[in-house]
Amino acid sequence: MTQPNMDTFVSLCKRRGFVFQSSEIYGGIGGFWDYGPLGVELKNNIKRNWWRAMVQLRDDVVGIETSIVMNPRVWEASGHIQTFADPMVDCKSCKHRFRTDDLLPVADASAPGRCPDCGGELTESRMFNLMFKTFVGPVEGDASTVYLRPETAQGMFVNFENVLTTTRRKLPFGIAQIGRSFRNEITPGNFIFRDREFEQMEMEFFVMPGTDEEWHDRWIEDRFNWWTGLGVRKDTLRIREHTKEELSHYVEGIANRTDFDLKQHEQFAGRTLRYFDEASNQQIVPYVIEPAMGVDRCFLTVLIDAYAEEEVRGEKRVLLRLPHELAPIKVAVLPLSRNEQLVPPARRVLDLVRPQFMTQYDDAQSIGRRYRRQDEIGTPFGVTIDFETLEDEAVTIRERDSMEQTRVPITKLVPVLRERLPG
Repeated sequence: MTQPNMDTFVSLCKRRGFVFQSSEIYGGIGGFWDYGPLGVELKNNIKRNWWRAMVQLRDDVVGIETSIVMNPRVWEASGHIQTFADPMVDCKSCKHRFRTDDLLPVADASAPGRCPDCGGELTESRMFNLMFKTFVGPVEGDASTVYLRPETAQGMFVNFENVLTTTRRKLPFGIAQIGRSFRNEITPGNFIFRDREFEQMEMEFFVMPGTDEEWHDRWIEDRFNWWTGLGVRKDTLRIREHTKEELSHYVEGIANRTDFDLKQHEQFAGRTLRYFDEASNQQIVPYVIEPAMGVDRCFLTVLIDAYAEEEVRGEKRVLLRLPHELAPIKVAVLPLSRNEQLVPPARRVLDLVRPQFMTQYDDAQSIGRRYRRQDEIGTPFGVTIDFETLEDEAVTIRERDSMEQTRVPITKLVPVLRERLPG
């Protein structure tokens, strides 16, 4: 099967309620997206899976949630105010703006420095800071200027001492966080891949200096295994070193941040951010290994990897082969028709299943069309209530990928589904 283009996924997400353009009735706004009923479920399932792997199943990582707006000195210390910028050019004719580095790979040598939209002359390249600026309090001025955080990492660094004191952790240990970040991208695009508002899942793992490269390698392996455990095919993933000049086009980065951040905050805050090592009887500034990823990019990766098309009895079937734990809807309850005799048993089945699994009741159109709808949103199992149910008190379970059907007594339905939907 030829891999569909991005337009296919944009259409699927809009049509089935995964992702909508933010403020769409007003024409939308670039780089901002809303997650629909199915999208928010898939997104939450991804976050739950990450949190379970990074925090719940480990005894050396704790969680935290920090504020979006922080003291602006944080961003001075981290270097974001001075250096968190991209090169930008403007077209003198159509007034469109572009990242300079986006134009370089496609620049026409015969007409260098021309606008790709209208061919007009471009301005000289200049740096544009990517942080969103706002003000705290009723007076706008330099004294009240603050920023929406461009990353969640700094909230963990400035809480290093708090977490160390309250949890009494010993090195190595980590602090994990899931939260929203904001970057005023010059040219957002590629659907939800490059946004201005996005959600991050980051973890700062503090280690003894000298053991950092070993831990860096271990976390690269651990995170790769998480992706394959998530159901993403190994042959679609690639591990490679990212150069400083490259744009952040990865789905996850694992960085060795050394002791830079803690030392910067020590200097700017005038506080000691150190770990007392009893073995050496010394105060140590730990090194930091950071696995960091965007929820939105993970969302898109999972969708693309799960998407499949196949021919069934001469018709195209579109399905999402999502891992069961990520599927937004686990079970669809499908009465064969809207016949009044089928409604009571169908509702009874819904009442049995819904407390256990995220469930959708669907009785619109033919049963075949409803199967296709559920396939397209990745629902692992459909439960059909038919006229035989009135006689034998049994229902039919249909499996998404194989389309195999199994007859099960209603009294055994929940245990059977639990067995097939572990966790």
